[in-house]
Amino acid sequence: MRIDKYLWCVRYFKTRNIATTACKKGHIKINGQVVKPSREVYPTDKIELRKNQINYTVSVLDIPLNRVGAKLVDIYRVDTTPKSAFESQELLKFAKDYYRKKGTGRPTKKDRRAIDDVYKENEEE
Repeated sequence: MRIDKYLWCVRYFKTRNIATTACKKGHIKINGQVVKPSREVYPTDKIELRKNQINYTVSVLDIPLNRVGAKLVDIYRVDTTPKSAFESQELLKFAKDYYRKKGTGRPTKKDRRAIDDVYKENEEE
């Protein structure tokens, strides 16, 4: 089975087109080598893929005939991604929250109207 189809079947990507694009961009490696979307996948292969700023590590157990349900995915692969990869994603979320809090930055349309009202009151006095 092709690598793009395999990653779609085991639900790492929503469509085959997205999986193919990831392969073309070099986000997918099999046994340490960057691969094309047409590369065949065999049991015992080690797949490394980068998705949403997380580097997943997957071992292929078996090849599915078609896309499988979410509960059956573990029959066909073993996810050996370290926990630290997911923890760094959590830290990134906190960093984004700290970077810009709600209500700061450019004023909204409502804020601008309130500012204009204040200036009009001052001009009338």
